[in-house]
Amino acid sequence: MKGFWRGPLTLGGLLLAWQLVVTFGALPPYILPGPAAVLRRLWQQAGLLLYHAGVTALEIVLGMLLGTLLGCGTALALGYSRRARRWLLPVLIASQAIPVFAIAPLLVLWLGYGMGSKITMAMLIIYFPVTANFYDGLRHTQRGWLDLAQVMLTEPRRWALLWHIAIPAALPALASGLRVAAAIAPIGAVIGEWVGSSAGLGYLMLHANSRMQVDLMFAALLVLAALAVGLYFTVDASLRRLLPWHPTFSEPETD
Repeated sequence: MKGFWRGPLTLGGLLLAWQLVVTFGALPPYILPGPAAVLRRLWQQAGLLLYHAGVTALEIVLGMLLGTLLGCGTALALGYSRRARRWLLPVLIASQAIPVFAIAPLLVLWLGYGMGSKITMAMLIIYFPVTANFYDGLRHTQRGWLDLAQVMLTEPRRWALLWHIAIPAALPALASGLRVAAAIAPIGAVIGEWVGSSAGLGYLMLHANSRMQVDLMFAALLVLAALAVGLYFTVDASLRRLLPWHPTFSEPETD
C-alpha cells in the first residue's frame, strides 16, 4: 500500500514543476500552456480525445501483436536452422542501419492513409527488439540443460531440444523484449500518423498545432502518455503472471 502513493506523488510533483515553469518563466499560452488549461481542454474535448485514442490504441495493439509473432518466428528460425542464421542474420543486422522513421512515407504511399500503414510502422519498430532478445535467449541456453536432455530424450532431435529446453529457458529474455516493445510501440503508430492519416492522436496533435491550439496538443500528448504507460504495465503484469518462477518477476519489491 505504501507504493500506491508513489505514482500520484510523482505526477503531482511534475504538475507543480510545470506550473512553476509557466508562472516564473512568464511563458505565453501558445508556447507552454499551464496544466490547468490543459486539464480543462482535456475535460472539454474528452469525446474527441477518446475517439482518436481508440484509433491509436488499436494501431498499437495490432502492431505489437503482429510484430511479436513475426519476431518470435524469426528468432525460432534463427535458433533452429544454421542455414537460416547464415541467410537471415546478416539481413536482420543490416536492416537496422535504415532508420525505421525514414520508411514511414513509403509505407503511407504503399498502404495508404488508413490504419494499415500505422500498424506496419508499429510492427516494424518492435520487430528487432523482440527478435534480438528472444534469439539471444535461445542462443544462451545453458549447455548443461541441453546435455541432460540429450541423455534423457529417447530420440533427441533439434526441434525437441528447442521446444522443451531452449524456448522455456529463453522466455525471460523474450519478456525483456516485450517490455521494450510495449514502451516503443506507440512511437511507431504516432510517427505513421504524423506522416499521413485522418485519425489518431498523432493526427490530432498535428491538427491542433496547425491551429495554434497548444492546450489541445498537450492534452493529446497526455492521453498518449497514459496509453503508453497503461500498455507497459499491462504487459509487465501479464509477464509476472506467466513467468512467476523467474526471479526477475517473482522477487518482492523493496523500498
